[in-house]
Amino acid sequence: MSAALQHIVVMGVSGSGKSTTGGALAKRLGWPFIEGDSFHPAANVAKMRAGTPLTDADREPWLHALAAEIGRNQARGQCSVIGCSALKRAYRDILRRGAPWVRFLHVHGARRILEDRLAHREGHFFPARLLDSQLATLEMLAEDEDGALVDMALPVEKQVDAALRLLSGPGQCIGPAHRPVP
Repeated sequence: MSAALQHIVVMGVSGSGKSTTGGALAKRLGWPFIEGDSFHPAANVAKMRAGTPLTDADREPWLHALAAEIGRNQARGQCSVIGCSALKRAYRDILRRGAPWVRFLHVHGARRILEDRLAHREGHFFPARLLDSQLATLEMLAEDEDGALVDMALPVEKQVDAALRLLSGPGQCIGPAHRPVP
């Protein structure tokens, strides 16, 4: 891998813990955390709040805005961690356009945990009734995609430990140096 900087997108359906895990990973690495939900246009938030699933057309400008944010961090010479559902490979392809080395950490687990989390979450625009639409849209990471899967049932620190272990394979590293191993 020739790129010295990397950007990790913490992905998964709503309620999986992307923000919590992503924030903890970013803190451990000393990188900024970007909350992808804050990039949704008001129309998307209103649509979800009303219980209407987003379409690919709704998501496209949002994904391009996130890719641009990844690009801004790349231009500043700064690695980053981004929380974004990134449910489909096509969405991840848009995010990968932001920098030469964009990786994915998929936080995933049992439906009953997701339902429980969504039922008890306060102050978020995403209603629990949209979970089915996200699960139907979700495309798991393919073998040729640079990323890893962690179990959302693990404590957050264990998720971060697993992420660092899984994303630090041969020829790759995560940490202050941001440089791949030759």
